[in-house]
Amino acid sequence: MKSFYPKYTLTNSIVHDLTIISESKAVIEHAKILPTAEIRLRRLALVRMTQSSTAIEGNALNLRQVEDLVAGKKIEAPDRDIYEVQNYLAALKYIEKVVSKNQKINQKIFLQIHKLVTKNTLSKDKSGFFRLGPVYVVRHFLGLNQKVVYTAPLATEVSTLVNNLINWLNLEETNQTNPIIIAGIVHQEIAAIHPFADGNGRVARAISTLVLYQRGYDFRKLFALEDFYNLDRSEYYKAINTGEQYKEDKDLTLWLSYFVKGFKEEINNVKFKVQQISIKNLKGGLPQLFLDDDQRKIIDFIDQIGKITTNDVVDILSIPKRTAQLKLLKLKKLKIIKQIGKGPSSAYLIN
Repeated sequence: MKSFYPKYTLTNSIVHDLTIISESKAVIEHAKILPTAEIRLRRLALVRMTQSSTAIEGNALNLRQVEDLVAGKKIEAPDRDIYEVQNYLAALKYIEKVVSKNQKINQKIFLQIHKLVTKNTLSKDKSGFFRLGPVYVVRHFLGLNQKVVYTAPLATEVSTLVNNLINWLNLEETNQTNPIIIAGIVHQEIAAIHPFADGNGRVARAISTLVLYQRGYDFRKLFALEDFYNLDRSEYYKAINTGEQYKEDKDLTLWLSYFVKGFKEEINNVKFKVQQISIKNLKGGLPQLFLDDDQRKIIDFIDQIGKITTNDVVDILSIPKRTAQLKLLKLKKLKIIKQIGKGPSSAYLIN
């Protein structure tokens, strides 16, 4: 089996959309947003990302219910729907840890993400393991009629195909490619390989997000590309399906055109929200208290873990303990975080 090397053409429309995204990225990254507003936007993006990614595959929870789960509240809903949302949230937290440790994507990370998204919804012998049997993608039509629209590769080929994709991801040549193109290729290839018995779509979207985060395209974690897919699921499935069976030399141009267009629309929406908030801050005469890079890392850690200690700050910022204490004290004075406990057992939460 030959190495993976994607085939596609950077059309004028794709290049145009990538240029717009790049311009929006600069606006978003340099926008002055009050910390409380940024935290609120980031939490909303997390909710939207999770709700849409699970809804695409049939989860019935709405945004309010997902928001309650993010906040740790109990809701009335089928267990499977709750598990799927909690699992996807856990996978996104795991992705943050992978990025913070600067780990390259490998098969272990690949399988761990699948294990997280399928916990309690797939048997233990299948959760976190490649499939052992065939997979057919079926679409339902009028009445009870159904048709096989895609046949995945043989189970015996899955591990090699995934490793080929991972090897391509870690090539120096690949690192010179626009991260959005890389993320789109990874998304489609995972969906095409269909390496698992269930949860392939969620894994594809999660690893695509990981690719973007690793390459500095997190857009302050304010975007949720999954919303675009969920707006028209039939169009999403149509775009990602490149034929009736897996082909190593398939042309990804049409899929990338769809992927980049969706990314552009979502990032434009984020830019608009950010600009509106910035304008309101300036017009309202509010104190301009903005987060620096270290403060964002602290907030990111609390978002991932739920709380942070002085020792955690020492670890993630590689600074002396006294400096870490001062950074936490400043965020506390700004009323962005609050302290729980005292002495060595003290920790900090989002206020």
